[in-house]
Amino acid sequence: MTRVAAVDCGTNSIRLLVADCDPDTGELVELDRRMTVVRLGQGVDKTGRLAPEALERTFAACREYAAVIKELGAEKIRFVATSASRDAENRDDFVRGVLDILGVEPEVISGEQEAEYSFTGATKELVVHDLPPASSGGTPVERPFLVVDIGGGSTEFVVGEEQVRAARSVDVGCVRMTERHLVVDGVVSDPPTAAQVAAMRADIEAALDLAAETVPLAEARTLVGLAGSVTTVAGIALGLPEYVSSRIHHSRIGYEQVREISERMLTSTHAERAAIPVMHPGRVDVIGAGALVLLAIMERTGASEVVVSEHDILDGIAIKAAEEAEADKQRS
Repeated sequence: MTRVAAVDCGTNSIRLLVADCDPDTGELVELDRRMTVVRLGQGVDKTGRLAPEALERTFAACREYAAVIKELGAEKIRFVATSASRDAENRDDFVRGVLDILGVEPEVISGEQEAEYSFTGATKELVVHDLPPASSGGTPVERPFLVVDIGGGSTEFVVGEEQVRAARSVDVGCVRMTERHLVVDGVVSDPPTAAQVAAMRADIEAALDLAAETVPLAEARTLVGLAGSVTTVAGIALGLPEYVSSRIHHSRIGYEQVREISERMLTSTHAERAAIPVMHPGRVDVIGAGALVLLAIMERTGASEVVVSEHDILDGIAIKAAEEAEADKQRS
């Protein structure tokens, strides 16, 4: 086992995983996992630049994470940055800041690389252990998998069995869709109008058309959903009194539940959404868009349910870091 630290910096949140990892099996013994909503992508869709206040929120989280990594003694650190930093004109400011704090340069990866890491993190456990369905029962998970990672700025689609067969990233995420369609004069509509929701839905459908050009969406037998929008929908569907990762991981949420929750999120007020026990404060304004993306994917693919995974790109980054650390040892 190799002790590694993985950081995933997305449009809405930055996350840390410190774990002992077996690079051959992908087995992870988790030591610390945390998430901070920093909204790095604030305004990027409109301005093309990372806002100074968004950078400072991100650097503050990096300083916190650096202390954790040092305390736990990770051998290898891997920092991956995704959608927002790909789009920003001033991404060099971001790169320099991270390097100064953590001592590693962030890898600003492509959407396709992002998709591959997500697929590895989400399915390695399912493939290696040939896991049965969630404890509630049902039919075993079948391959090929369609892994969808609904982020803040983009959504990744990956189809594969044990390895990725096709992948595509499209620019629809919960933050991007909210800022593009649900913000008027700097304020999120509370709740959005039917016209706003319809415009957002049209944008999502166009993105699904793009994804389908590369990824055979209809061939998948199991839909696996990742990231905060999906796990929050799952927590609501399960009626959890608080966010419990172990209850959400590998839960199965049916289409009708997703449809009902999506409609509820898009017709409720900020206060009503904030009062939901599993709702992270940083997701209150963007969960409606995220739930709608998930619903549209299920309708497009005909999926009757989504298997929810708490293991995602962050776990894929950790596995890759362990593989690299092992290769470094062999070379030395």
